Amino acid sequence: MDDTQFDSINVIPFIDIMLVLLTIVLTTSTFIAQGTISVDLPKASASQTSTTKQAILIDIDRQGAIVLDAEPVTMAALEERLRSHERETTVLIRADRQIALQNFVKVLNTVKGLGFAKVSLQTEKI
Repeated sequence: MDDTQFDSINVIPFIDIMLVLLTIVLTTSTFIAQGTISVDLPKASASQTSTTKQAILIDIDRQGAIVLDAEPVTMAALEERLRSHERETTVLIRADRQIALQNFVKVLNTVKGLGFAKVSLQTEKI
């Protein structure tokens, strides 16, 4: 059997394939970013009721005071008021950056302990 060694590998086909893939990725990302890909959404004959729920807003100020939907509450009152909401409702927590971490953890523990799965922490963009 004749064993011959390759002195070099032809990489031109590999480069051609990579350039084609790069073109496809850049083209589709441009369409997605600009929103120019039109999507024809399916239509339903029955009217749909609005199932979007208002998010629950919890603020924690610098002193650690808790405000639920623009009304000051204590930890016990927060838990009582949250019990009346559906568990699929989104909870948005806005905490001052100077508060003690324990205050935030108490509020988060209460929210998660009641079974709310959609919990978000609002931050500012740097």
